[in-house]
Amino acid sequence: MRRPSVFSLAAVAALAALLALGSLTYSQSLDRLLGDTARRGENTLTLAELALRGQMERFERLPELIADDPLVKAIATDPLNLITADAANRYLQTIQTLLGASDIYFMDATGITRAASNFDAEKPFIGGNFAFRPYFRDAINGGEGRFYALGTTSGKRGYYFGAPVRVAGDIRGVLVVKIDLDLVEKAWRGADYQVLVTDPEGVVFLSSNPGWRFTALTPLTQTQRAALSLHRRYADLPLPALPVAASHQQAGQHLLTLTESGTTHEYLMVERPVREADWTIRVMLNTAAARTQALSLAFVVMLGLGLAAMAGAVVLQRRAALRDSLRLQLAARAQLEQRVTERTRELAKVNATLEGEVAERILAEDNLRRAQSDLVQAGKLAALGQMSAALSHEINQPLGAARTYADNALVLMDRDRLPEARHNLTRILSLIDRMSSISGHLRSFARAPHQKLRAVDVAEVVEAAIEITNPRLRAARVDLTVDLPPDLPHVQGGPVRLQQVLVNLLTNAADAVEGTANRHIAITARATPTGLRISVRDHGPGVAPGLPDRIFDPFFSTKGVGKGLGLGLSISYNIIRDFGGNLSHGTPDDGAGQGAEFIIDLRTAIPENAPEIAPENAPENAAPQTTTQPEQAA
Repeated sequence: MRRPSVFSLAAVAALAALLALGSLTYSQSLDRLLGDTARRGENTLTLAELALRGQMERFERLPELIADDPLVKAIATDPLNLITADAANRYLQTIQTLLGASDIYFMDATGITRAASNFDAEKPFIGGNFAFRPYFRDAINGGEGRFYALGTTSGKRGYYFGAPVRVAGDIRGVLVVKIDLDLVEKAWRGADYQVLVTDPEGVVFLSSNPGWRFTALTPLTQTQRAALSLHRRYADLPLPALPVAASHQQAGQHLLTLTESGTTHEYLMVERPVREADWTIRVMLNTAAARTQALSLAFVVMLGLGLAAMAGAVVLQRRAALRDSLRLQLAARAQLEQRVTERTRELAKVNATLEGEVAERILAEDNLRRAQSDLVQAGKLAALGQMSAALSHEINQPLGAARTYADNALVLMDRDRLPEARHNLTRILSLIDRMSSISGHLRSFARAPHQKLRAVDVAEVVEAAIEITNPRLRAARVDLTVDLPPDLPHVQGGPVRLQQVLVNLLTNAADAVEGTANRHIAITARATPTGLRISVRDHGPGVAPGLPDRIFDPFFSTKGVGKGLGLGLSISYNIIRDFGGNLSHGTPDDGAGQGAEFIIDLRTAIPENAPEIAPENAPENAAPQTTTQPEQAA
């Protein structure tokens, strides 16, 4: 009667020990796996934070730059001027399209919107008063406005940057740039984790899970709702709480249990503050995989120990086989731990590599901009070098003539023939003015240009370019025709850089027609609905089929070896692109047969920014007209 009781007690004790060991294994494995999950969440959190900060830093300095624009200051000075307001609307719309911002608008000192990029939309901001927004209050007090909210007019989410508009030291209004963070939010979707960003009240306004958007981590108090209502951050949205069924700590990790649509999920949450915006960014990873893995490991251990106990109870001689089985299980466990460690290490290396690549790309962009500026200046100096011999001949001729007139003037003065001597001195002064004009154009051409765009008189730039290339044109015996109507509008650009483009095109055209039967080159300019079109047409051999798509590539040249680096057209193309225009190769349509035509399309300058001024060192008497330069010998 005692033996069944002993066996029963032994079985119960063995089962209790097995369950206790399984529970301990499960607990320890889960703690370790939760730690691994948290480390993976920290890496994901870093990447998500970098993406969010990168989008914000891209726009944070733009409001103060736009606020310093003369047109913005003009409307700040006279907000009721309809002409200035219309120009400001179109200027802000152009900047908004160019930068990819959501909206850009100007508010006067009372908070009323006077100009906006969406002036032609169904619900424009113009006339709306947004003085209740914190970004207005901070900016009007001289600080930097920062605020995230739903637009009260558009109903769209956005992050607002505000900057004060100062006129003569006084703050006359606020310039606001609104950006859209939807692209960042979309990049977080589709992964095995959830990313969300909350405001100081704990309201979720960015989330990779659309169902969590505009909910609160905890139920909002009346005080919190009053604070949100004061600034109308989320308009009239109800802002319910997330369906959190439980929240607790395990192994130093914060775990949340959410019930959605009758399904319960447990998440491990890691968070990090974004201090400059007073936000908190969180990454939530589902713990189901970690619990399943820990449970599987505990089951394996329990199964192994149970089999070992059963085998030991049945036959003692199989202890060796059971020990081998346990060793295999322990090896599998160690291998699993090693794989988890290696995977974590690999993720850390990938993260470091990504940060290094981002830094390298930023450095490469800076180097590319500096290289482009250096190539522009090098192209001009190379052109000056190519023209040096012809310019030397161009200057030596007036010098020789001036010497002859001076010698004759001395003889005439000795013979008391003063009128004739005065005539000779007048001719000498004319020759000196001609040489001064040539050297002035060369200094202007060689000078490194200012990067700021302004209104440019195309007729004066064309005349300066012809003055510089005149020796080369005469050496090639070019028949040059210039057709410039007298009422051409000013264009947006830089006179020195536009002059460099025309010098390049004229030099290329002279090279193309030199030695041919038809050495005619034509320069024409015509107004277009959006600006001005300049055409440089030659009658040389033209561009061979298949090459027009490559002629603007750097270091591509159709000239012989030693006759150019192939950078002229590439530099000219980028200069015109900087002006907001376009340089293209067209097909001549004048019925004259072969040849090449290069077309420059430029935008009209803003009327308020188009003063009647000439390019640097350009002659004062350069009037646009239609002229013909006959073919001459060098």
